[in-house]
Amino acid sequence: MLKFLIDESSGVKLYKALLEKDYDVEFVSEIMPGADDIEVLKYSEKEKRILITNDKDFGALIFRLKMPFSGVILLRLKKNIPSNRIKYTINVIENFSDKLESNFVVVKEGQVRIRSL
Repeated sequence: MLKFLIDESSGVKLYKALLEKDYDVEFVSEIMPGADDIEVLKYSEKEKRILITNDKDFGALIFRLKMPFSGVILLRLKKNIPSNRIKYTINVIENFSDKLESNFVVVKEGQVRIRSL
């Protein structure tokens, strides 16, 4: 079963929506409030959780610094509101669940890009 970690930037509404759908999910604000990106990425790797974030700095940590990760879903939405974050995240989980672990997934309106390392 996939496990997820919601970054503070993605919000409590997304966290609650995934909980309501019975996903195994944790929220950075509850378990390590104010943690920096490196701490968040290390935690997600240690716990084998796919990080869901709006923060593109995680791309730099993974691609430039080669930090290990268990999977990232980066939400790059033009209309970055909770209802869109929920809609597109659930869509990606339901339609690409077999490709989320250990990959870097960029989600835009009408586009999902999956990058393997």
